[in-house]
Amino acid sequence: MKEKRVTRHVPQRRIHELQLLSFKEALREQGAEPFDGRKWLYVPPFYAEYRYVLGTLGEKPLICIGLNPSTAKPGALDNTLKSVERVARHNGYDSFLMMNLYAQRATLPGDMDREVHDFLHQENLAAFRYLLGKTSTVWAAWGAVMETRGFLSGCMRDFVAAGQALGAQWFTAGQRSKKGHPHHPLYLRKDSPLDPFDVKEYLSSLEA
Repeated sequence: MKEKRVTRHVPQRRIHELQLLSFKEALREQGAEPFDGRKWLYVPPFYAEYRYVLGTLGEKPLICIGLNPSTAKPGALDNTLKSVERVARHNGYDSFLMMNLYAQRATLPGDMDREVHDFLHQENLAAFRYLLGKTSTVWAAWGAVMETRGFLSGCMRDFVAAGQALGAQWFTAGQRSKKGHPHHPLYLRKDSPLDPFDVKEYLSSLEA
């Protein structure tokens, strides 16, 4: 019996070597792959070494923030995004908007660049502010693997600050790690409830 081949994205070039679109530029781009723009929000609208947002459009969306994007795209969600969609539905949301602490696409976080690209980070924050114009409900779901790269804690602090300025309400799903990191969505039960998440306390625990 043939083993099922698992698709994996390994960065082909360092982010610093690429010409990147700002979030606004990527939002205006025409889709290079076929997908229904009335159902999906995909920014940029083509498969690239980075991704700001992937989600579905609805009246009551839930923002989910993971660590970094993998292979998912419209109509071809990976198992993590399928779990995000199921948990969002169970909690009464008709759509989800997935983004990440860092926008570099890599299936294994250890394959990401070792230095943060400030332009990519700032434009990722612009994407977050844009999504907060659609909903204030934010599900923290980056998991303990956020310790893979030291710069990710700084990215997360900037997300918290941006969310605070725009009234974000933070939640987690599932049991947090011993260090308080939010649970990754992949192995969550589909009926997992969303629990309030004190991000300020979480930040303080990381600095202790």
